[in-house]
Formats: sequence, structure tokens, C-alpha cells
Amino acid sequence: MTFHMTSRRRLLAITAALACSATLPLQAQPAAWPAKPIKLVVGYAAGGATDVIARIIAVKLGEQLGQSVIVDNRSGANSNVGAEIVARSPADGYTLYVYTIANTINASLYDKLSYDPLKDFEPIGLIAKVPNILVINEKLPVKNVADYVQFAKESPNGITFASSGSGSSIHLSGEMFKMVSKLNMLHVPYRGSAPAMNDLLGGQVQSMFDNTPSALPHVRGGKLRAIAITSAQRSPLLPDVPTLAESGFPGFDVQSWFGLAAPAGTPRAVVDRLNAELGKTLTNPEVRQRLLNLAATPAPGTPEQMRSFAAAEVKRWYDVVKLSGAKAE
Repeated sequence: MTFHMTSRRRLLAITAALACSATLPLQAQPAAWPAKPIKLVVGYAAGGATDVIARIIAVKLGEQLGQSVIVDNRSGANSNVGAEIVARSPADGYTLYVYTIANTINASLYDKLSYDPLKDFEPIGLIAKVPNILVINEKLPVKNVADYVQFAKESPNGITFASSGSGSSIHLSGEMFKMVSKLNMLHVPYRGSAPAMNDLLGGQVQSMFDNTPSALPHVRGGKLRAIAITSAQRSPLLPDVPTLAESGFPGFDVQSWFGLAAPAGTPRAVVDRLNAELGKTLTNPEVRQRLLNLAATPAPGTPEQMRSFAAAEVKRWYDVVKLSGAKAE
């Protein structure tokens, strides 16, 4: 009897030990991430709006995750170089990407991409949205959108608008306005925002649908005149500048935007953790204020909301690219 009970107890103990050993790795796996620094790839050079926003987010996100989040600038081909690197990286949560409006534009701008902007990424969540501003050279006899329309109609050559390059959000904001306004508008592409802005300030071109952060200092300095903002709501930084929707073009709403994504196949537990920490980062008062100072409105949400938004943007810009005839440089 004693032998029988002892054997039974041993058997139960062994069974319990085996059960515990089988479940321990599964329980420990989510808690083990992140166990090393995380790389955040930015598809543009240092100093631009995407890079600045990425660095603001990276610091606080790293603090919350307990690991450094290191920004890695991989510029080229309108952010396609950086996007491809991330799309081909291991789906382990250690390589992330600042996914932007450019990636949804590139889906139709380029005849062939080495990655799929929707299928090859796991959305984590949107970071922020930034409106563009319709700015003109101060010497142009234009005070508002109505004047801009009249000037373009009365000028034999219409009106020129500069951009940071064909297919950029700055370019396609202008093309979308051209489509709805039916104006004679000549696009003048540059290789980057800086040379485009220099020629606008110098009067070589007449207008530009520039990103708010880069245009704002020149507007405040009196060198450029802001006559409209492209978002559906006015910007707190320029409360007296009306929207294009208020200026006779209802429904006009174009904003540059930034999100966080990982390679497709990244474990859902990692995606959910990153989404939760990103949400905390965007509600942090210091981070929020730094973004607002750049005219960037924090846009926290779920991975599913970002996925739907990106898919809608791909379709939206497909129509604009095809109708405008925009081509990749």
C-alpha cells in the first residue's frame, strides 16, 4: 500500500513538472520582448519633418519599452529604399518603419516596386498628421484664394506652383487643387524642399503647397503669404488662415501623415504592445506639445484603423496620380 501510494505521488509529481516545463516558454516569450535595442528606419535624410517626428517619438517610446529605439535614416527613391529594407527584415519586432503618405502615393507613382506597400507591412498605428499650406511670394498681388483663382484665370500663362519633387505630397496637393479648381497651373518640380523654397522666396515660382513646418518660419517672417491650409480644420498655429474648404472648395482635405509599421508577420503580441506604448507616447504632454509646435496633430489609433486608412489612401492617390500624369523622377 505504501509502495503504491508513493509511486502514484511520484507519477503525479513528474506529470506536473512536465506540464509546467511545457508551458513555461510560452508564458515567458511575450515578456522577453524587447530584449535588445530596436531600429526605427526613416526613409528620408536627417533634418526633415519625417526624421524630426521620428526622433521625438523614438526617445519616449524607448523609455517606455526599456530599450533604446535608434533612428536609422535610409533615404532614396521617395522613401522606397527604407521601405524595402524594413519589408525584407525579420518580423521579430526589432526593425520598425516610419510609414508615411509617400508609401501610399508610391503604390501608383512607380510602375514597379520591390515591395507591396500594403501586404509587406504590419500597421502599428498612426503617429500624426500635418497639413500643407498654400503659400505665395509676398510680391504677388494675391491676398486670398479668390484672388489666387482670379490671377490664374487672367494670367496668359496661368500660375506656377513649386514642389519638392514629382509625386511628393506637396506636388499632389497642388494637382488635387488643380483638378477641383480647373485652373491653369504649371507644376515646377525641384529636387527637395530647400531649392523649391529658395526659388519661391526669390520669385522664380509663384506658389507652393508646402508642408506647414517648413513654410511657417517664412510666413511668420513676412517673406511668404499663407492664403489657405489644406486640412479640413484650421491650424492652431495659423488661426487666421482659412482652409481651402472654407475658401470655396468644400470637402478639400489633404494632409501629410506619419505612422509606425513593422514587417508583415510580426507577432500580434508585439504589435499590440507597440501600439499601446505608442498611444501612451502620443498622450505624453511633452511629446504632444513638441508635435503641435510642428503643426503635427497626434493621431493615435488601432492597427486596424491604420490599415484601413492606408488602403484608402492608396486608392485616393491612385486616382490623382493617373489623372495628373505624375511620374516618378
